[in-house]
Amino acid sequence: MYLKKVEGPRAVKLPDGTVMTQADLPPPNTRRWVASRKAAVVRGVMFGLISKEEALKRYALSEEEFQDWKAALATHGEKALKVTSLQEFRHP
Repeated sequence: MYLKKVEGPRAVKLPDGTVMTQADLPPPNTRRWVASRKAAVVRGVMFGLISKEEALKRYALSEEEFQDWKAALATHGEKALKVTSLQEFRHP
């Protein structure tokens, strides 16, 4: 069995004890961004699975969009990343 060479670690352990791997990240051609996919990208960056620069490039995200996702996840959890909940969790 051959493993594809990837930059950085293949897996990281999250604070809750679960293991996140490269396979848990959304595919690069993702067009429909549900809350769980947004959270996976943010967690991948936060815990060193993928660099922020690589995530922005791979998923065609702006710095501002990524920072918004990160702030929403840190402040209110995954529920705040839902498009239908944006106004509920948006700061004035």
